[in-house]
Amino acid sequence: MRWFRHLFPPSSRRWFPDPVMARIAAAIAAGEQRHSGELCFAVEPALKLRAVLAGVSARDRARELFGQLGVWDTRDNNGVLLYLLLAEHRIEVVADRGFDGRVEPAQWRQACGLIEQHLQAGDAEAAILGGVDALSTLMAGAFPAIPGQADDNQLSNQPHRL
Repeated sequence: MRWFRHLFPPSSRRWFPDPVMARIAAAIAAGEQRHSGELCFAVEPALKLRAVLAGVSARDRARELFGQLGVWDTRDNNGVLLYLLLAEHRIEVVADRGFDGRVEPAQWRQACGLIEQHLQAGDAEAAILGGVDALSTLMAGAFPAIPGQADDNQLSNQPHRL
């Protein structure tokens, strides 16, 4: 029945109207003042049916988007993708190799857990804003902002509605 959820997915515009997307962009920008990494948020209502039938998972799709959106292409290999697949209520975090040995997988999972709690409570905006803050805290621990050095913003802070 997985395919059925992807045929009739929830609306990403209903979950994340333009004003909410603007607040998410502002939260990403604020978080990036604390670290030298790049954070990207992408929300997708559903996978294409052929991807579902081929067994593509939310994690697979997140990894694909990590490349397509250029999150992997940061100077210090410190990009992070926060991906939400609405049809499956799945949250995935894909972090570039620069975080290896600096942030433990359990820490990424804990940030996802925070997001899941807010989503289950029906507050998508609080979920993503809290997730952006939690991820920014992890990123700041691994790649703190350098005082006096401006953020060159290698990736747009604008969320992606796919």
